[in-house]
Amino acid sequence: MTDNIVLSAAINHQVTFFDCDPMGITWHGNYLKYFELARCALFEKIDFSYSAMAASDFVWPIVDVRVKYVRPTRFEQHIVIYADLVEYEHRVKINYRVCDKISGEVLTKGHTLQVAVEQSSQEMCYVSPSILIEKLQPYIG
Repeated sequence: MTDNIVLSAAINHQVTFFDCDPMGITWHGNYLKYFELARCALFEKIDFSYSAMAASDFVWPIVDVRVKYVRPTRFEQHIVIYADLVEYEHRVKINYRVCDKISGEVLTKGHTLQVAVEQSSQEMCYVSPSILIEKLQPYIG
């Protein structure tokens, strides 16, 4: 079963020296940073950056993350990181793909789950706040 994509964003990135281990291969923990870069681009697309989220009295902590390493990325490699929003009503699920920019080969994939937490009460929300639904309205009809 494939997830229905509500909204997508993609960013270009070149693997930097400080992201790599001594063999010139991207250290596994840096893929979470790559996911974060694409996630920020996704939320910025709907004018809901992290500062806008905080101003709305909601924060969205990540409660689960999965990463599947298919092939390594290497120093100076040009990659594209895709973020696809696939759930939003009760939680936010974003699927990710890290692909070689030239060949398009999928190198890493994964997903994150985020839930809304009201800052003032520190209570987790079991449905997404209306502010998120409003921001997504042009994409969900």
